[in-house]
Amino acid sequence: MIIERTDNEIIIRLPGDMNIDELQDLKDWFQYKEVIRKSKAKQSDVDAFVSKIKKGRWNKRKAMLIK
Repeated sequence: MIIERTDNEIIIRLPGDMNIDELQDLKDWFQYKEVIRKSKAKQSDVDAFVSKIKKGRWNKRKAMLIK
């Protein structure tokens, strides 16, 4: 494994025989960290948004299940 820093990025070189699914999970985690680093949202705003999404999803599923 090689990690190198340039002026505007960090490059990680890994062996070609690594599990691609695990690398995708790692990429997703890095992408998440990048997004939250730039976010100005408060945790309370995020919690309220997630609650609203879950409630809407449950109402749709409940309607489908009760049919």
